[in-house]
Amino acid sequence: MFLIDKPYVSDFLIETIRVNNYKIVSTREAKELIPDNSLNWIGEEEAIRNIESDPHSAVYISSENSMTWIARNLSSSKLLSKVHLFKDKARFRELIKSSFPGFFFKTVKLADIQYLNPEEIGFPFVIKPSLGFFSMGVHIIHNLDDWEVAKNDLSPDSLQNIYPEEVFNGSIFIIEEYIGGEEYAVDCYFNSWGEAVITNILHHRFSSGKDISHRVYSTSKDIIFKYKDDIERFLVTIGDKAGLKNFAAHVEIRIDANGSIRPIEVNPLRFGGWCTTGDLSWYAFGINPYEYYVNNQKPDWEQIFTSRENKIYSIVVLNNNSGYQAQDITGFNYELLAGDFENALLVRRLDVKEHTVFGFLFTETSLDNEEELDRILVSDLRKYISVQLS
Repeated sequence: MFLIDKPYVSDFLIETIRVNNYKIVSTREAKELIPDNSLNWIGEEEAIRNIESDPHSAVYISSENSMTWIARNLSSSKLLSKVHLFKDKARFRELIKSSFPGFFFKTVKLADIQYLNPEEIGFPFVIKPSLGFFSMGVHIIHNLDDWEVAKNDLSPDSLQNIYPEEVFNGSIFIIEEYIGGEEYAVDCYFNSWGEAVITNILHHRFSSGKDISHRVYSTSKDIIFKYKDDIERFLVTIGDKAGLKNFAAHVEIRIDANGSIRPIEVNPLRFGGWCTTGDLSWYAFGINPYEYYVNNQKPDWEQIFTSRENKIYSIVVLNNNSGYQAQDITGFNYELLAGDFENALLVRRLDVKEHTVFGFLFTETSLDNEEELDRILVSDLRKYISVQLS
């Protein structure tokens, strides 16, 4: 069963639902996004009955905003209980703390942040909303200067957001030790038997140790085969503790130089936001992760990489770091952007005034041409932007 909500749903996901005749819940938001009466629409009441009668039925959401529908309509369900377990970072840390002894974390109210002494906590550390999304309110604190910036940003008057309370709530923050190593995003699901099945592993590239932006995520044969087995074992630990079956997730982790895996967060019932990482699995590997999830299929990675051995597949998030205000931007040259890459697989255009990003680019890059990814990682995108300044 699919819950579709704003701000976006991809043509690929819509076509997947259509071809397979998957059930899709006829919420007002879904109908506005997909004006297609030929789909297998079911009423909200039927959807509620189905989920309540079968707590392990496979549910997929396209957007964090669907959390609002789940919270309003499934208040006593096991599904909502599992969603809250992962969306609340403090509850998630409590769930797994026995598996990661010595990992420091604590919670703090927003109103008390201004009075904390960071030297008593110990540098470096991370502070972020216990319930949050897309790096809003996240700060890495290396020193007192970083703390002053964070305190200013995290004052009650400064926090503004465009997401509902079920997605972002700035009243409680979590402070935890900084996890060293490289960051990875993992699309996976727990099948009908509770086994963890990985459909993608992407390296989240950063331009510096203080960078928390979302610009480039890359996957490849080397990444999949290097980490798949260890990450599957790590996921099984989480799945067993939470009792997960028929449950999709987008998991963010860090892996240090010793190969130790540490959790950052688990985003329940979906793959990457804005239909990005899920769709990339199709363009990169030729597998449809939405079908794999519903049908309990596992990727045959050996077969997949027989023809993709020397390629890197990436998502480029076209966030507006240009310094230009959205209201002054009159255009974005997507053709010029695509031409700057070896093989642009897909250009997904969005209105920056409405969505705060220009869109997303899916690319295929040869192993000896990673420079194009390094270049876009630090670009301010001004090369592609037209503005009308007053």
